[in-house]
Amino acid sequence: MITKKIDENFISVIPEESDDLLILRRIIQKDDKVIADTTRVIKQEKEYSRPDRGEKVRIRIALNVEKVSLDNVLDRLRVHGIITESNNESVPHGSHHSISIKPDDGITIFKKKWSQMEKKLLESKDQNVGFLLIAIDTADCGIGKLKGTHLQIMPNIYSGAGGKRYKTNFNIEKFFEEVYSALLSSIKDNDTIIIFGPGETRKKFANYLEKKSSKKKFQIKIVDGIDSGGEDGIYIFTKSSVMKEILSNSKLAIVSTIIDEIMFMANKKSQKFTMGFSETKEAGDIGAIESLVFSDKIIQTENEDKIIQFLNDIESKGSKVFSVDSSTDVGLRVDGLGGIIATLRYSVSKG
Repeated sequence: MITKKIDENFISVIPEESDDLLILRRIIQKDDKVIADTTRVIKQEKEYSRPDRGEKVRIRIALNVEKVSLDNVLDRLRVHGIITESNNESVPHGSHHSISIKPDDGITIFKKKWSQMEKKLLESKDQNVGFLLIAIDTADCGIGKLKGTHLQIMPNIYSGAGGKRYKTNFNIEKFFEEVYSALLSSIKDNDTIIIFGPGETRKKFANYLEKKSSKKKFQIKIVDGIDSGGEDGIYIFTKSSVMKEILSNSKLAIVSTIIDEIMFMANKKSQKFTMGFSETKEAGDIGAIESLVFSDKIIQTENEDKIIQFLNDIESKGSKVFSVDSSTDVGLRVDGLGGIIATLRYSVSKG
């Protein structure tokens, strides 16, 4: 999320991914004001215009928020409300309108007073930390962009190299150039590139990358122990203990550790964890939650407003809240555990 504070009441934001839309869903409340560019159909009163059709025009409006909702499982955010200001005199003030917010859409939010929890959500340092995962061997290369707990996999890049029994004029430098070109569209300053895969190809590519991008502001790490290239290698890495060690401060590693702790406590019949919304809410209502992990499944199966209010309530009490999706194994594991789990500060009797 890119943010810019204008004054004590106005903050401009640009969501960069689905996780950012969820953060905005938790921040934007009824009676806030949202300023954004949008489209609206305006009837034309020209001599030859059709009376039954209007023209869709691009306008900037200020919307007094009445309702906010996630659409299509975090792909976009819809803000409904009443237009209070616009840059087009044909747009009547007081009329209803809805804004659809997608990644890379900039908006400005006005609040009479920003809460500490809302400021904390916008200022999360982890949002700016990204990892590029590269699983490479002589045959192919898989590239994954990891931001928070969301993993985006790019199509495999194939080298065209033959097997050991075939003689080819394989040029590994050309293969590396293709991989490097694919990286340029995804990498940002302060990202970390993590390279793994079988054989020595990972080390050769790391050396190539160091020479090619000596002025770039990112780190390069070589990882041993992942002996698969391509997309399979990416998924193996995100499930591995090596991932937790290398990305120990990342959201994905933290969430993976929380899940492992809960499974251990479940086997020991401990009362210091919850699974499912009902018992998790009971623990949250008495301030017992230490860390909570939820997936988009819980938003689909429970009342959205109720879930958002619950998440904000427990975070305001000092609990740590993490969201996951089905792009990684940890997200699928949380789905299988009822869509929401939590570790507790102390034991709580269940049921």
